[in-house]
Amino acid sequence: MRFISWNVNGLRACIKKGFENFLEIINADILCLQEIKCSRADVDLDFIGYHQYWNSAQKKGYSGTALFTKAEPLSVAYGIDALDDEEGRVITAEYPDFYMVTCYSPNARPELARIEYRMAFEDSLRAYLCRLNLQKPVILCGDLNVAHAEIDLKNPAQNIGNPGFSYEERGKFTELLDAGFTDTFRYLYPDVAGAYSWWSYRGGARGRNTGWRIDYFLVSDRMRDRVTESAILSEVYGSDHCPICLEMDVSL
Repeated sequence: MRFISWNVNGLRACIKKGFENFLEIINADILCLQEIKCSRADVDLDFIGYHQYWNSAQKKGYSGTALFTKAEPLSVAYGIDALDDEEGRVITAEYPDFYMVTCYSPNARPELARIEYRMAFEDSLRAYLCRLNLQKPVILCGDLNVAHAEIDLKNPAQNIGNPGFSYEERGKFTELLDAGFTDTFRYLYPDVAGAYSWWSYRGGARGRNTGWRIDYFLVSDRMRDRVTESAILSEVYGSDHCPICLEMDVSL
């Protein structure tokens, strides 16, 4: 099966930059989008062959997630039951053998102005994923807004303590892994450097590959041996993030 995750940084803008062509070529079994910044009614595009699930933020033009799947899930849930999700950050689709969760984690903001909310979100998300994991394995994807280790960004020394590379956020990611989840990219490619999924629009960062790896596919530890590929599709444009791809030996 092929899973795709992409922070599109505004789906309507991404559509104007070739999203529809990407959708046709990539042929994903499940496609998860973050930061869609719109509702279904705002998008003039038919996702033929996919069941569609949208979790738009209450604030227009902000945040939001969407999940598109060829196979209809057994159930779909929105948000985290212990935390208000007015920003549309989480969708969970249940299948016979696993849960699919797409997440757009909140940015801690400059000077870590929103770090308390971010920490509460991380604790709630981890507890939620652990509850799901007791029932069946979990696949988590999305823009988790943290570079876990120094290898995951171009200039680690200059960014220590900054949003996305603070000790607090990195520590919460470690806690999530320790709770029974595997970072699939690092599972397959533990020492690969220069592999990034987000680049600032400023200063020609993408051309110089001055980026961060903040988009992830995590899976329950007990299903990591089914992972056959975890790729960063850095050649795909349309957003300040690029898509990431997971291929696994699982069935819907």
